[in-house]
Amino acid sequence: MKIKKGDSIVVIAGKNRGQTGKVELVLPKKSMVVIDGVNIVKKHRRAPQAGRAGQIVEKAMPVHISNIMIADPKGGKPTRIRIERTKDGARERIALKSKAKLA
Repeated sequence: MKIKKGDSIVVIAGKNRGQTGKVELVLPKKSMVVIDGVNIVKKHRRAPQAGRAGQIVEKAMPVHISNIMIADPKGGKPTRIRIERTKDGARERIALKSKAKLA
C-alpha cells in the first residue's frame, strides 16, 4: 500500500469528492484509510446511567483507497506516486506531477 499515516490526500470519488485531509489510520487488510474530517457520521449514544444525558458523537469512517489520491506537495492537486530505490537501497516515494519527494 502506497499510502501512509500522515499523508495529505484528496478524495476523488464518492459523496466526499473534492475534500482533503490527512490520513489518521491505515487499514491495509481492508484496503481502507480513515481521514481526518472526511466521511463523518453521527452516532447516537445511549445514556450510560440513569440521570445522565445521551449524546450524539461525530466519527470519521474509513474510505476505500480506490476513492482517494495523494495530494501533490507543491500544487495540492491529486497525483500518482512512484516508488524508487536510492543508491543505498532505501525506498523513496515520488509524486509524478511535480517530481517532489514525499515524506
